[in-house]
Amino acid sequence: MRQILNKISKGIALAIVVLAMASCSGEKKTNVIIVPKTEAPKPQMPVKMSEFTHQDDVQWIGKTYKVVVHRFVADSLPMVKDEQGTKYFDNLIRVKVFRPDGTEFFNRLFSKKAFNDYLDATTRESGVLLGIVFDRAEGDDLIFGASVGSADKLSDEYIPMVIRLNRMGNVSIARDTQLDSAEPQTENTADEENGV
Repeated sequence: MRQILNKISKGIALAIVVLAMASCSGEKKTNVIIVPKTEAPKPQMPVKMSEFTHQDDVQWIGKTYKVVVHRFVADSLPMVKDEQGTKYFDNLIRVKVFRPDGTEFFNRLFSKKAFNDYLDATTRESGVLLGIVFDRAEGDDLIFGASVGSADKLSDEYIPMVIRLNRMGNVSIARDTQLDSAEPQTENTADEENGV
């Protein structure tokens, strides 16, 4: 009887060893981690702003002049880079003014460099020439608004400037210090007097 118990004990011990080995080999399989191969991010292409041309017929010094503003990508200029490392092409803007008889009165190509004296170091380094738009005729001057700033469509960071073109064809540039307002100044004054 003792021998039978010894054989049963050995059989049980052998079964335990086999089960232990099987469970160990099973644990190894659960520790295997398969990581998919990741691809290196593809370099992002430099961003270009869209090209546009705008034309206005303007009453100035008693006659109708035609103002044409054309913005296009300046791939000949150095690209700029924003804080996220995205590269942007800069722009060039050509402003032309035609006399009533169709002859050319003014033709100038503007780059960001024309506004360097009015830009801070950050905008000078990472900004682009965003746009020039005709604003109004005022006395002997045609007034344009210009802006240099971030080319990111979601950004509102820019520096506004005013370009004055006089009847002699001379150009002066200044930083725009007036904020646009939806309400005339007289209404604001009336509201302040009424305690609003």
